[in-house]
Amino acid sequence: RMLCGRKKSYFAAAVCIMTLTSMVTVSYLRLQRLSHQPKVIQEGSKCRGEIANSTITLLKDNKTFIISPYFDDRESKVTRVIGIVHHEDVKQLYCWFCCQPNGKIYVSNAKIDVHSDRFGFPYGAADIVCLEPENCDPTHVSIHPFAHGNIDQLPRFEIKNRKAEPFSVDFTVCISAMFGNYNNVLQFIQSLEMYKILGAQKVVIYKNNCSHLMEKVLKFYIEEGTVEVIPWPINSRLKVSSKWHFSMDAKDIGYYGQITALNDCIYRNMQRSKFVVLNDADEIILPLKHLNWKTMMSSLQEQNPGTGIFLFENHIFPETISTHLFNISSWNTVPGVNILQHVHREPDRKDVINPRKMIVDPQKVIQTSVHSVLRAYGDSVNVPMDVALIYHCRKPLQRDLPRESLVRDTSLWRYNSSLIMNVNKVLSQT
Repeated sequence: RMLCGRKKSYFAAAVCIMTLTSMVTVSYLRLQRLSHQPKVIQEGSKCRGEIANSTITLLKDNKTFIISPYFDDRESKVTRVIGIVHHEDVKQLYCWFCCQPNGKIYVSNAKIDVHSDRFGFPYGAADIVCLEPENCDPTHVSIHPFAHGNIDQLPRFEIKNRKAEPFSVDFTVCISAMFGNYNNVLQFIQSLEMYKILGAQKVVIYKNNCSHLMEKVLKFYIEEGTVEVIPWPINSRLKVSSKWHFSMDAKDIGYYGQITALNDCIYRNMQRSKFVVLNDADEIILPLKHLNWKTMMSSLQEQNPGTGIFLFENHIFPETISTHLFNISSWNTVPGVNILQHVHREPDRKDVINPRKMIVDPQKVIQTSVHSVLRAYGDSVNVPMDVALIYHCRKPLQRDLPRESLVRDTSLWRYNSSLIMNVNKVLSQT
């Protein structure tokens, strides 16, 4: 009996502890949510702060860079600001919303979510997320390290994606970032023309710098309506690395802030493009079973319902191994690689996984890295190599392989007549 009574009292105590714990947890979560609720700090004001016009804006804390805010109502009504922060030094930020016509200024406690793929660098891509005030659809937001101050002294940022619109294009390619006085002109034109043949209507380029000749080519594509250039002066404030990991080059941020640019590109195109293609200018996602991206993606979506992220395997076609075919004399004066002459790919290496690039449904992505999505609403699928591969023409990775060890793969050549005609047209006009 004593044992029985003791068991009952233990059980009651356990129930009591569990109930208390759950009550404390619920209260804590409620308090956390309340602490992030927007609070009115001023009334009857006019929204006057200067509107920021730079792609990368440094805040007064000298540790936070704002790229752009986006409206995001996929879970709750929030402003999601794409930014770059020092992962240790930036602990607290606030969103200042000015609501018209009543002139109330609301301040929201921001949740700072530094992306997990920082690769050891002190600065990394971050989402600065703020709940928006009820009964207000703010058009602009200011970001500040403090909950008090003068809003007139703060730069204001336009909140994009406020209005849902029908998609204006099917495929947008995001290229980040163009740097190092980029001058691979011929390969760039070939890649752009291949993207257009495959179905891209828009190519967004985050440009740090490039050669004078490349500027002329970009100007042509901007006037054509294909290219949108986003200025990317990241090295004006941060020491940038051209390597992907801190151990290779100990600077402030990796690979010219590539991850931040990719995330911004996804949100920038969330309301206007059905799919976003994330790859570099020397990479082409090449369908092998279909003629273009549209028919390929229709088939892949049909086979993989609920999937929002499609990953394609990277394959190196070394620029050091070439064929004498397609040696077009008028192209020889143009700097850069002629991809039609490089149709030998490196074989897979044992125990080495080939990296992947992606075609995504932007509305299903929350955070992306370079070779995978970090957070998403949909599933991810690895697309089999017999369906498509990434044609990546660059310096070899397996330098010592003899030519006979490479795999001859002429999949690109089925587009050769359209590609040659289109490239010649661009060259004659630039």
